[in-house]
Amino acid sequence: MSVDEAGTQRVEDGGADEPGWDVDPDDESGVAVVAAVGRQIKAWRESAGMRAGEFGAAIGYGEDLVYKVEGGRRIPRPEFLDRADEVLRAGGKLAAMKRDVAEVRYPKKVRDLAKLEAKAVELEAYHHHNINGLLQTEEHMRALFASWLPAYSADDTERVVAARMARWSIFDRDPLPVLSFVQEEVTLRRPVGGTAALRRQLERLLEIGQLRNVSMQIMPTHREEHPGTGGLIEVLRFPNGSAVGRSEGAFSGRPISDPKQLRILSMRYGMIRAQALTPRESLIFIERVLGET
Repeated sequence: MSVDEAGTQRVEDGGADEPGWDVDPDDESGVAVVAAVGRQIKAWRESAGMRAGEFGAAIGYGEDLVYKVEGGRRIPRPEFLDRADEVLRAGGKLAAMKRDVAEVRYPKKVRDLAKLEAKAVELEAYHHHNINGLLQTEEHMRALFASWLPAYSADDTERVVAARMARWSIFDRDPLPVLSFVQEEVTLRRPVGGTAALRRQLERLLEIGQLRNVSMQIMPTHREEHPGTGGLIEVLRFPNGSAVGRSEGAFSGRPISDPKQLRILSMRYGMIRAQALTPRESLIFIERVLGET
């Protein structure tokens, strides 16, 4: 349930690679989609009687990238497909493949999480060192990823930011899911991206916290007893009564669905909520922090 798997793209000579995204070899469905798209592009190019280098020059990309895309080793950007369609006179058939690669460009773990969130009727999330990804502003995301090591490339940053923003659709679903968030006080005070960015982030928390299907609670730092010291907790519940959860401090951090294990996470999350400020008190607290920032 994290998005820190993206790597920096490089070519053999040590320079920055051309625009595009690497294919995760462990993402079987993604590999299949990209390979199919690559075969179609190659078929259209050969049908047009163009060599890879000639085709690359015509669409504004290098020959090496053309071979990688056609070989299913790189995910083509939307503009690559648009130019390929235009140059090869594919009548919109190649450009239409943008829909096929739209999801594949996101890291597999993020896609899997987004699919679960799209089905969930209830979400419980406790975060202790960062603001929950669903609650972050785009500005906060970019500043956060910029601070991670090893450093993300510009393309990787765009990829993970777009993936995280796509998950915002959970707030627009019909029927609305029940969303419960508990944030540590420290996450409201860490000026990720600077003071102005922090203010905008706090304003977003206030906006989301006032939605009728959202419960936003803050855990004050001065609490002497705290059942959340084991790390973040995330639980998603589905219409059929099943659920999936994860906690850094339980079951080796792996996703679990066993009812007995889920009860442990629910118990811990329930105690965290009980010791945190109420939703009304939390909004007042966030407003106070915003006024102090």
